[in-house]
Amino acid sequence: MIHPSADVQANQIGEQTRVWQFVVILPEAVIGNDCNICSHCFVENKVLVGDRVTIKCGVQLWDGVTLEDDVFVGPNVTFTNDVLPRSQKYPGEFAKTLVKHRASIGGNATILPGITIGAAAMIGAGSVVTKDVPDFAVVCGCPARIQGWICLCGNKLATGSDPIRCSCGMNFKIENEILIVDKR
Repeated sequence: MIHPSADVQANQIGEQTRVWQFVVILPEAVIGNDCNICSHCFVENKVLVGDRVTIKCGVQLWDGVTLEDDVFVGPNVTFTNDVLPRSQKYPGEFAKTLVKHRASIGGNATILPGITIGAAAMIGAGSVVTKDVPDFAVVCGCPARIQGWICLCGNKLATGSDPIRCSCGMNFKIENEILIVDKR
């Protein structure tokens, strides 16, 4: 479904993807299946969007941004791709930003260029992400700092036990200040 007011120039838009009012998608962008791209979004050429991604209103995805499967991007999230921006001066290549599967980014967060946001990570609304975020981390603030950990299922994790158990049945452990799945 592509709303009549949208300007979709890309040929690679997956099945059952919904593109709403006043969205612009440039020709080389690749959008997966069953995505929801809400009104007033802009998607530049060298952008990859996986399957089942939700992009809320007012988001711009610039060259070099990749959103893997099942990512949620809240309203007015700001991605940047130029480390040293200057008017009419462009880098040879824009910084790459990767948002791994199942990560969620709260509204009005700012993601600096060249960042990787780990799988299932949760970025708090209004946060400014200045460095990579590990898998399962909950970060917020300016600059964003780890405030806790979250499971793939979305439950916050209490870290007082070993292994760290989620009510969904997954187990985790912390190694070198990073949460990893415990396969014991």
